[in-house]
Order: sequence, then structure tokens, then C-alpha cells
Amino acid sequence: MELRDVGPADLEVFFAQEQDPEAARRSRFSPRERDTFMTHWTTKVLGEPTVFVQAVTVDGELAGNFVAWWAEGRRFIGYWLGRQFWGRGIGTRALALFLEREKARPLHADPYLGNTGSVRLLEKHGFRRTETVWYAENEHVMLVLDEDR
Repeated sequence: MELRDVGPADLEVFFAQEQDPEAARRSRFSPRERDTFMTHWTTKVLGEPTVFVQAVTVDGELAGNFVAWWAEGRRFIGYWLGRQFWGRGIGTRALALFLEREKARPLHADPYLGNTGSVRLLEKHGFRRTETVWYAENEHVMLVLDEDR
């Protein structure tokens, strides 16, 4: 398992991963239409110099991505792994590597509360719960990785 820079060719795989109905159900994130997805990634992720994004590869196959960005004065982290890579410890190893590279602290995450795998992954790496927040009708947990971690 390795992290590497994201290239434009990776976006098709990321788009396909976002369309997975089970991933959307677990994350409570509605898949975007192709043009909206591509515009977001090319302008707000790859085109924004304050965003740090890394592709996750497993045996040379693109497994997903980890991203850190600024929102409302706070640094956030997000990630997406293709379903075939779930439950194999890939997220655990990838997050450890990503946190070595992304030095900003505190670092925030806000997964859907019902996505217990994602919440556990973050807590395993030292993120602590601070509050719950609502996005539309979905309850999310705000987690933070403090400056001393």
C-alpha cells in the first residue's frame, strides 16, 4: 500500500467509486453527476493550492484517496476507498501515512455517525469526538486530532 500524488487520470476511478450505492449509503454522501464531480475535483481539489490530496494504491491498483482542505477556518480531512478495499486494513495504513504527510493540527473530520467503520478508523488514529452536527437529516460526529498528535 502506498500514497502518491493524484493525477487527472485518477478521477475516473474516483468518480466510479463515488457512484457505489453502498458507499453512498454508509457515508450519507449523495453521488454527484459526472460533470459536477469532475469540475469539483479539477477546480476545488486539484486546482486549489491549499488542498493536499493523495491517491491510495494497493499493489499498483488505485484504491481511493485522502484529502485535507480548509473550511470555515478549520483544516478537515476526508477520504474515499473503493468497496473492494474495505475491511482489509488499507484505510488504517493509508491514514497513518497521510497523517505523517499532512502536518496541520488540529485536524477535523465529520463522518456520518452511522458509518461506524469510518468513526473507528479516525478514533484509532487519535481523533476524539467533540460534538455532533447535522447535515440535512443526517447526524455526523465532529472529531478532532489535536496539535500534540
